[in-house]
Amino acid sequence: MVFEGFTKKDFDVFKVEGLEPRMDALKAEVRPKLETLGQQLAPYLSGLVGDEMFYHVAKHARRTVNPPDDTWVAWAADKRGYKKHPHFQVGMWSTHLFAWFAVIYECENKPVLGKNLEKELDTIRNAIPGDFVWSTDHTQPDVTRHRDMTDDDWARVIHRLQNVKKAELLCGIHINRDDQILENGEKLVEKIEQTFETVMPLYRLSF
Repeated sequence: MVFEGFTKKDFDVFKVEGLEPRMDALKAEVRPKLETLGQQLAPYLSGLVGDEMFYHVAKHARRTVNPPDDTWVAWAADKRGYKKHPHFQVGMWSTHLFAWFAVIYECENKPVLGKNLEKELDTIRNAIPGDFVWSTDHTQPDVTRHRDMTDDDWARVIHRLQNVKKAELLCGIHINRDDQILENGEKLVEKIEQTFETVMPLYRLSF
């Protein structure tokens, strides 16, 4: 199958009330597209990383009451899962799509990333475009644009990566749900690939 992009209807699944109805909508509308995207980008990422990358589509299996506010597909160099590893994600909230590099709370590489980021901070600050965004909590949609990151922000990020077990760091792009590129699968894939290439140095610094 070829990835055909996302429509406004896909983003509207997050307006469906109730856990089961929203999960049914996600499974019917969005998950097949994430599966296709996962399959399509896995070989590309494997070549970029130099190691076989496996895709994992969010199942939200632990939820018993609250319906998910976002969903995603992640790629990591582990067939069994991605949360313990530096990885790449593409996903969506009701308002936007995100594509980024991520280390989240379960990843044990965070102190390594923190130390390496401290050493290479000037290089990273120059390499990441100003309109890219940073997040320190994957469960929240709030981000800080790269151009707005202050010295204090960087010091806080580096300190948390090295010292706080539940620290997280994500970097990439947001695309508004109204952006027409989302409905053009070919152009969107190109945009995602370019994004992953741009944040690739962060992946390298995680080991």
